[in-house]
Amino acid sequence: MNKKENQPAGQFAWLAEAGLDRRIVALEPEETFFCQGDAADCVYILETGRAKISVVSEAGKQATISLVAPGDFFGELALAANTCLRLTTVTALNACTAFKIGRDDMTRAMHEQNEFCDQFLSHLLARNIRTQAALMDQIFHSSEKRLARTLLRMAESGNTGEARTMIPPITQETLAEMVGTTRSRVSFFMNRFRDLGLISYGGRIHVHTPRLKSALTGKWPLCGEKALQAACAS
Repeated sequence: MNKKENQPAGQFAWLAEAGLDRRIVALEPEETFFCQGDAADCVYILETGRAKISVVSEAGKQATISLVAPGDFFGELALAANTCLRLTTVTALNACTAFKIGRDDMTRAMHEQNEFCDQFLSHLLARNIRTQAALMDQIFHSSEKRLARTLLRMAESGNTGEARTMIPPITQETLAEMVGTTRSRVSFFMNRFRDLGLISYGGRIHVHTPRLKSALTGKWPLCGEKALQAACAS
């Protein structure tokens, strides 16, 4: 992990105004910001790139529970107690830079800087809404629809409003972990989505957001579990 001092600019200029003691960390793809079980002593704000949040069970099963986009906080558990441990691992999907803020400085800024506190609370509320939506997806929707919603969320966390949006580099194994299904099912559905014109490939996955939204409202014929079972049996 390479570390460098820098001044925030653009959408992150408010960090300087909050008087935070922070530094920028730069990671290469597949490097980790922190790992499950590490001491939780700081909070991060992603500046550039994309990262994934994953967890490993006692039995060794890994699940990707969320993606991190520029402007997102992560590692908030550090604010819960002075001696807590990380419950997740955060890994860079591509080259990333992030602001690293110590626990004490983060706590002080939340008490003293209204704008900073508003930014942080807005992030927590948005993440809570996404978590609830993902939970309802797992309970009520098929794995096909969960994959479609996952692709749409990733597309809309980038350049919202565009008809065709490139999502961050991600493997089908990671998509399967996020959706809660197998890689073979993800591969089947991705090929189906491509045939329907919902996504396209050009080295990276491009999501055609208006078409995918229409599919999720029933205007496009998603294949359903019965068609998947028939294809797997043939």
